[in-house]
Amino acid sequence: MRQATTIEEQVRQALEIIRPAIQLDGGDIEFHGVEGGVVTVILLGTCESCPISPVTLKQGVERLLRQRVPGVTEVVAIEA
Repeated sequence: MRQATTIEEQVRQALEIIRPAIQLDGGDIEFHGVEGGVVTVILLGTCESCPISPVTLKQGVERLLRQRVPGVTEVVAIEA
């Protein structure tokens, strides 16, 4: 019997859904960790200096993760 998918695996899978759109704009997103429902990511490439990356993070990435991964409450970007 296969063990249930962990929240970390679910987050990684969900990030792969949105990653191509981010990469099309010259950026990237890297999973860092998850603790207590808070997912931490690192924004790379053009995302690091983009003035609208906080909007993408909250309205794009966070919304997707909250819909697809039970228990995710927030997504926060940290510096590499």
